[in-house]
Amino acid sequence: MSFITVKNLEVGYEKKTITEPINFKVDRQDYLCIVGENGAGKSTLMKTLLGLIKPVGGEIVFGDGLKANEIGYLPQQTVVQRDFPASVREIVLSGCQARAGFRPFYNKEEKKLAEENMERMGITGLADSCYRELSGGQQQRVLLARALCATRKVLLLDEPVSGLDPKVTADMYELIDGLNRDGVTIIMISHDIAAAVRYATHILHIGANLFYGSREEYMESDEGRFFLMSQEGGRGNVR
Repeated sequence: MSFITVKNLEVGYEKKTITEPINFKVDRQDYLCIVGENGAGKSTLMKTLLGLIKPVGGEIVFGDGLKANEIGYLPQQTVVQRDFPASVREIVLSGCQARAGFRPFYNKEEKKLAEENMERMGITGLADSCYRELSGGQQQRVLLARALCATRKVLLLDEPVSGLDPKVTADMYELIDGLNRDGVTIIMISHDIAAAVRYATHILHIGANLFYGSREEYMESDEGRFFLMSQEGGRGNVR
């Protein structure tokens, strides 16, 4: 059974649907990119997957041993969040809150997990640094480490390269791809169609027309061809 199966899902607010019924599935170690027009409902879909918003219709089924609370989430940052006055270690450790439950402290296992994920993200040397003093790329690595403390299975990423310069963006894409190759299932919202078809195994396009399929199928679809042509002639090479 798939990690996540979405059946005729309608998302929106206050019982008002903003999408057509959506159907897709996510299997272990898939890399799904959610693309489409601005305001089409991509972030709303992600929040619905996380249980932060109730579906207007349809259902989300978790399987293959995945529980709803075993999903790591990296949301888009607000200006206030970028200025958060805490150490890198404190922020990464906060990803273990669900594991700690009602305990007022983190145990040795959770502290070890935080150290491992900081090392994995290449930020061990920044552990005692203040988060708000870091660069945008460093902050995203901290938030990825935090999300990895919440899960070893699935990461939901909402525009993880937003506002980053081209070099840092490329590094972040490679970092996320490496996590996927190591066994982490990725679900990522992206405006970068060229990067989506380079890294993703599957594409979900939300907009006037819905599409779900492999990246190869997307590249042959009307939606895929149109959006690839509109983004600088399809920059980046498909691997």
